[in-house]
Amino acid sequence: MKRRQFENDGTVVAGSSVPLGSVSAGVAVRNGAWEPDLFSAEEFRQALLAADVLIYNRASSGQHIESLIDDFGLTKEVVEKTVRTDTGAGAMEHLAGDRSERAIGFGQITEIRLQEDLGIHLVGSLPEEVNLKTSYCAGLSSTAEKTAEAKALLTHFASQEGQCILFESGLECG
Repeated sequence: MKRRQFENDGTVVAGSSVPLGSVSAGVAVRNGAWEPDLFSAEEFRQALLAADVLIYNRASSGQHIESLIDDFGLTKEVVEKTVRTDTGAGAMEHLAGDRSERAIGFGQITEIRLQEDLGIHLVGSLPEEVNLKTSYCAGLSSTAEKTAEAKALLTHFASQEGQCILFESGLECG
């Protein structure tokens, strides 16, 4: 749903929205493992074929990967090596436990970064021409009871310090 729709329907106080940033779909591998090339859609396609295991969730980022696999015409070639999980965290947990030489996990970059303590790491975002980017913003709820505190949080999100925190969590700010 678009930010203005929330304001127009009265869910969010008009003019209170603060852009937080965008999150790209990302590629993860276990630490020390093979890293796929992500420079172009064709190299990414070749990495999908070269992988031993492809791990992704059933949510929007996983649906995007599934759609890309289909668009590349690879569904039949990769079906036997595909693992689907309910959540991005589940995909990263499965990746961390997989011992295949060429396992690739997919999820939103923020989800991947949250799970790096499992022994996985972010290789990078999907190639630009096939990437999925989701933008986020925050606004004051029209039913908020503690509006001063909510406004302070929104102000913090918009500050340089707040933007740095969001950036460190994996959001592309600005």
